Amino acid sequence: MTDDELRELVAALAVSQAKTDAQLAKTDAQLAKTDAKLNKLAEMYGGVGNNQGKVAEEFYYNSLKHRPVLKGISFDFLEKNVTRSKGELEEEYDLLLVNGTDVFIIEVKYRLHPKDINRLQGRKLTNFRKLFPEYRDYRIHLALATFSADDEVKPALLCPPAVRPRTPGAARRRARRLSVTQAPA
Repeated sequence: MTDDELRELVAALAVSQAKTDAQLAKTDAQLAKTDAKLNKLAEMYGGVGNNQGKVAEEFYYNSLKHRPVLKGISFDFLEKNVTRSKGELEEEYDLLLVNGTDVFIIEVKYRLHPKDINRLQGRKLTNFRKLFPEYRDYRIHLALATFSADDEVKPALLCPPAVRPRTPGAARRRARRLSVTQAPA
């Protein structure tokens, strides 16, 4: 290969590289636009889900506000969106109903999934006992309120496990079952 041929080859490579760089710059710009659109869609979709959840919470709160009675038990107080923390532990409860002997923890979901049951019976209940020691002698009831439930969840709702109080005096009391309230179709 001669010097002239080598110079022509290097020049051709430089031109080719410049074209490639220009194309990569266009691709980068297009990817940035696509990322921005995806971020906007994710924000909108998340907002829709949050709004549906808030609608469900407001519906069930308003349903209990003027007549706070569940499972034949009357309650003195209804609280919504109760958050409590202690050290690193923090939990939020959608609805709490309280009287002198009973506490009803109600988790509200627009659409109920299997993990919601496990979360309420597991982490939420365990954390409630740690965060609200003033209710240690109360009967604790759990409920899920939803507009819709996955088909795979429905059999678990028909025969849920009992939730047993943990204090000696409360252990003799009848344990309450998990109940589900679903809005009429």
